[in-house]
Amino acid sequence: MDTAELRTALRNAGLSQYQAEAYVALLQLGAASATELADACAVPTARIYDVLRDLEAKGYIETYEQDSLHARACDPKSVMEDLKNRAVQLDEAAEEIETRWQQPAVDRHMLSIVKRFETVFSRAEEMIREADGEVQLSVTPEQFDELKPALAEAYENGALVKIVLHPDRTDELEPVAQREYRGVATEVRHRTLPTPFVAIVDRTGACFAPHDNSVNQYGVLVDDYTLAYVFHWYFQTALWEVWDVVYDAQTDEPPIVYSDIRHFVQDAEPLVRDGNRIVAHIKGYETDERDPIEFTGEVTDVYYTAVSTPTDTLSFSELAGQVCLTVETDGETYTVGGWGAVLEDVEANRITIESISGTPDG
Repeated sequence: MDTAELRTALRNAGLSQYQAEAYVALLQLGAASATELADACAVPTARIYDVLRDLEAKGYIETYEQDSLHARACDPKSVMEDLKNRAVQLDEAAEEIETRWQQPAVDRHMLSIVKRFETVFSRAEEMIREADGEVQLSVTPEQFDELKPALAEAYENGALVKIVLHPDRTDELEPVAQREYRGVATEVRHRTLPTPFVAIVDRTGACFAPHDNSVNQYGVLVDDYTLAYVFHWYFQTALWEVWDVVYDAQTDEPPIVYSDIRHFVQDAEPLVRDGNRIVAHIKGYETDERDPIEFTGEVTDVYYTAVSTPTDTLSFSELAGQVCLTVETDGETYTVGGWGAVLEDVEANRITIESISGTPDG
């Protein structure tokens, strides 16, 4: 580092231009009178005394009288310590700036747009680890492998984990052994087209990023119940409903667990129509006060407003309108809706078929 660079560094460390000039000159002279120092640097004689007093106050030099005012540089240990502390602080500030750029705070915003996929992926992993209701996930096989520890935690917490695997850039997916899904997924489907990264967790959070071939690269982080519902419909209709099931941890025998009322109705409506008796456990919230509620009763009616003429098997899109169950318990009758219910008594986030007439439990 030459003299000019040293002066610039000292100015960056908080010295004024004249202070940096005088201090560097004094380091070279060792000791000097005020006038000698002024002659040796670019500080005007009229300013040199103020400059020396300021440097002494900062601990860089000490002054003494010897016919006239003289100055000498102090032991540089304290100066070096101060400069090193400033360097550490600046380095930490640089790291913090990078962190905040990559990972903007999402807890204060319903919707955040971010630049880096790593931010989206990290946020999704964090939410999945804490999930105990439902995880809906669209990933490549490589992303699935990275998220397996988090998915295992969600599965252990009791969350229903629904995974869509899709290729990264090609139209082919390498077969994955069934054992790779055990303990981490409730149901897995394969989609043959490259697809955005999507994670929807416990009806409150969603993460989205376009696939690698997309023209624009960005990420969306959602921390809002209503906005997450929009991504839920995208997941169900575009990424889930029409694609092949490759793994299913549930059986056709009770208990059968559902996180979505429309999937429950797809399976239960034909049974109720044929006169079967279904006993179900409902877990959710009262729609008026949002208090948690759980009860077990008989499903006595299934109501839906189909948006098209239903076939023998109701599709998810045919159930896009209101869907409602009537459940009778001992002395109480409840109307039960799904995500976003406002007309019913209860919003269900977990429906478990306990028994069906004709089964050993019925």
